[in-house]
Amino acid sequence: MRPLKIAFFCWESLHGVRVGGLAPAATNLAETLARVHEVHFFTRGSGPDEKNGVHYHYCHPQGSNIVDYCRDLSLQAIPLFREEDSPPFDLLHFHDWHFVEALHILRDRKTVLSFHSTEYGRNGNQRGGWWEFAEISAKEWYGAYIAKRVLTVSRSLRQEVMSLYNVPDWKIGAIPNGVDPDRYYMPIDAGAVKQEYGIHPYAPLVFFCGRLAYQKGPDLLLKAIPDVLKDRWDARFLFAGEGDMHDWLSRRAGEMPVHLLGYVEEPRFIRLLNAADIVAIPSRNEPFGLILTEAWSACRCVVASDVGGLSENIDNFVNGVKVQASPKGIAGGINAVIGDHRLCSDLGRHGREKVEQEFRWEAIAGAMERVYDRVL
Repeated sequence: MRPLKIAFFCWESLHGVRVGGLAPAATNLAETLARVHEVHFFTRGSGPDEKNGVHYHYCHPQGSNIVDYCRDLSLQAIPLFREEDSPPFDLLHFHDWHFVEALHILRDRKTVLSFHSTEYGRNGNQRGGWWEFAEISAKEWYGAYIAKRVLTVSRSLRQEVMSLYNVPDWKIGAIPNGVDPDRYYMPIDAGAVKQEYGIHPYAPLVFFCGRLAYQKGPDLLLKAIPDVLKDRWDARFLFAGEGDMHDWLSRRAGEMPVHLLGYVEEPRFIRLLNAADIVAIPSRNEPFGLILTEAWSACRCVVASDVGGLSENIDNFVNGVKVQASPKGIAGGINAVIGDHRLCSDLGRHGREKVEQEFRWEAIAGAMERVYDRVL
């Protein structure tokens, strides 16, 4: 297609403020599109004005709660957008609900709204009495109503959005997140990396990386550990990430062979990822699960909950193991593979093959361009 001028609106990026998986998903898509198109990225924080072909514009919002904060984020973004809107942008791509006020102001333009998750998926199970849940859910509904096209990162999230917000079938599609597999594979001495954390080189290492939040299920993995130790007494567990469950996990871990690492910078994360024998993804809700494609890129064996995008993308005992999102299910999945190095290796290798076939950013950007063409 002809080169376009595209505006991205996303409240996090790899070069400003990073919160979770949305930052790499939106940033890498923008950078891949920028090889052909002119891409401007409206976000928050501070960072470079230009990086890897993408032009960045930063807001510094304020607010006493997340709803007011994001309203201010939108209102700050609009004048920045106006300054760059000559010649006019061909297409505006919004990521999640944070810029819905900006989407409202610009609703007559050619717009796309991508759902990377929903407020119900993130917090619906804990929403009692929390007024912000209703406010954010209403903004998600309204954004889906006024956007010209709606996208989700998996077919299961597509069904969730359609069900929650009555989005018609013709208006909504699914395009998965991508990955740069070479970025996450690193030939290392796994035993030496394990020793850095006081783990014997031959001891099996189970690695969790994600927000320490109810949605991601770190508590389910922690509760599964006693049953894993009955099968492999020498198994060791590393948890990378921060979140509101940290203190609970720390207290509950007790004398178990668990180390909570906190936030881990990417170079350290990649070393740990490649040293792990099993990557555990015990999420209760997972629209896509970037950690899955990152683990596959490193040829790692994955044991994951049979939910959402994880369920869609894993072929059971072909490129990973799918289990019930419960301590018993997770322990059973880990025990099914932890003693079989060859099986773990085969599952990881087949995962890498699937990444090469389906999830490279070039393919994802091509699918996105077809959506843009349809909107235009």
